[in-house]
Amino acid sequence: MQNPVDVVLEKSGIRELNPVQKLALENGLLDKKAFVVSAPTASGKTLIAEIAMLKTVLEERKKAVYIVPLRALANEKYEEFKEKYGSFGIKIGISIGDYDQTDPWLANYDIIVVTSEKLDSLLRHGITWAHRIGLIIADEVHLIDSPERGPTLEVVLTRFKKSYNPKILALSATINNYKELAEWLDAEAVESDYRPVKLYRGVCLGNMVSFYPERFVKLDSDEPVKALVADTLKKGKQVLFFISTRRNAESLAEKLGNIVREYVRKEKKELEKTGKQVLQVLERPTRQCEKLSHCICNGTAFHHAGLINEQRKIVESAFKDGKIKVIVATPTLAAGINLPAWRVVIRDTKRFGGFGMDYIPVLEIHQMMGRAGRPKYDKEGEAILIAKTEKEAEFLWENYIEGEPERVSSKLGVEPVLRTHVLALIASETIRTKQELMEFFSETFYAYQFRNLAELERTIGKVIELLKGFGFVKGETGEFVSAGSLDNSELMATKIGKRVSELYIDPLTANTLIKRMKRIEEEGSNDIGILYTVSNTIEMFPLLPVRKSDIEKINELLNKYEDFLPEKPPNPWDIEYEDYLKGIKTAFLFKEWIEEASEEEILERFGVTPGELRTRLMNIDWLLYSGYELGLLLNLRKTIREMKKIRIRVKYGVKEELLPLVRLRGIGRVRARMLYNNGITSIEKLRKIPLESLEKLTGKALAKQIKEQVE
Repeated sequence: MQNPVDVVLEKSGIRELNPVQKLALENGLLDKKAFVVSAPTASGKTLIAEIAMLKTVLEERKKAVYIVPLRALANEKYEEFKEKYGSFGIKIGISIGDYDQTDPWLANYDIIVVTSEKLDSLLRHGITWAHRIGLIIADEVHLIDSPERGPTLEVVLTRFKKSYNPKILALSATINNYKELAEWLDAEAVESDYRPVKLYRGVCLGNMVSFYPERFVKLDSDEPVKALVADTLKKGKQVLFFISTRRNAESLAEKLGNIVREYVRKEKKELEKTGKQVLQVLERPTRQCEKLSHCICNGTAFHHAGLINEQRKIVESAFKDGKIKVIVATPTLAAGINLPAWRVVIRDTKRFGGFGMDYIPVLEIHQMMGRAGRPKYDKEGEAILIAKTEKEAEFLWENYIEGEPERVSSKLGVEPVLRTHVLALIASETIRTKQELMEFFSETFYAYQFRNLAELERTIGKVIELLKGFGFVKGETGEFVSAGSLDNSELMATKIGKRVSELYIDPLTANTLIKRMKRIEEEGSNDIGILYTVSNTIEMFPLLPVRKSDIEKINELLNKYEDFLPEKPPNPWDIEYEDYLKGIKTAFLFKEWIEEASEEEILERFGVTPGELRTRLMNIDWLLYSGYELGLLLNLRKTIREMKKIRIRVKYGVKEELLPLVRLRGIGRVRARMLYNNGITSIEKLRKIPLESLEKLTGKALAKQIKEQVE
């Protein structure tokens, strides 16, 4: 049997390990029960994981699970591992989708790539192969600090530590307290500042850039953004900009096109072809699509969550191929897929948060800087911060060039997070008593960091009382034992509580859905009532903002539809009133969508881009499904019938009359409406229409495809 190190080197096309990888092996990577590697972006940490995975799979005959924070990153790792090791007889799987599935086929795979949320979901569903996992790899483990994703990763790692005892390999960016993470995991820790591509980090003020390690670059003008682009292109390189907002990213990409197009004359035809691709992703391109296409034709692009996935992939691919020379991105790209450039320019070091504009954390800025320098292409890379004044330049240098990244800390100990995970632990029978529950949380990173568990116990007690009030948790005899002192009183999930946990929705949302659905069952409703039921929930946050110009329109809608809503408007001076209005506006976004408003009309009326719309449609689809499943258990027959119908309409974005047509492959909402308006209103009429007549409406290829489906 080949040595795992030799296999990885061969499949990676490299001759020897780099210093970080050697350090990990020398310190017992393959022997220790747990291991933490803290090193910069692009330092080769993934290859360390690959060595550990191959040893687990080939020598120990166990599974390896690779946890990543984002779906896009999961797809990238899956494709990378499959290309390298698929031909070697290792089965590579990926699971990032439906949270209400056990994915039993994963039992046959050796290396499984997942997000932490999906792995959490699999554990909630009681997967039978968890004991066969020999290695858990937590990539980007420093994101345990994230309020959104950190608690789930922390709970998942704690569950595996406590219940299954696999090896754990945690990969982290350079952070101050990597040793603390290692101590929590009872792991060996190694830290390195090595990068295969030397990184120069600098601050630009006027026409001068000062770098560490020490060197200086004088630009041709004191307009730094334009000068840095021109300087990059003259060197035959590419540049990646980070800008704080989507609007500013789009604006800058457009402006820079005037400079870049002079350098991309040879690629003009290829760029025009790529520009057409982004227009064809939607059935009807929006003005955002047209703006992106125009930018691409000039050799630039913007990249943010407002684009749909297919468009982002087109941009990324064209940048990797060297056709697009400049990408202007929001910071979300920094934590995403591997998209390096020779030069990274961070124009905005502040962003809007809960307390107004504030500086971005050092760790995040370093993540952005880490995109500079392309392994296999560059011997060095440059990351540059832009300052407007000498005072700001001094601050940027001290804070981001010389400053250390922040400590990461657990975000687990707050009620909204705990109510979800407490219910999951009870429902999956991971714990059976209050004492076991506290013992579990005493082994979390939160407990390790903050030591004093008295406040945590009080919060968990409140959470248990809340879950009891919702009817999701009970005692052994059906009577709930109070949440006061630590004891061995039983904790059990009710049937509906277990289903809430499996559906992966917040218990507060589930309780809200149940109350609203019961009211609809009794009093009746229509599509707007169903849409509001699922729109004004935690999973749909942030709800659409309500501006002064919206108030009159929303009041008109309330006057028209108030009798169909499952909740009456609160008093205008109540704290809930603003969220109520936001919920109404969000519900009417979906109402417009199922009334066949185009992506461009949605953008115009609500300011919601196609990418954001897709995300919201995905969220509301899951909430409608969850409501349907809960309604089945509660026997809310009328309500779930309407929910099922609305869910299909949301999926396709159509009025009810088009449902038979859009279910056919190749027919979207635009073609379905065109067929309907031409008198083809049913499957039966599609069967009867002559092929030649159908071809005139849809083209030969699609007409043939349609006929094959209906005949």
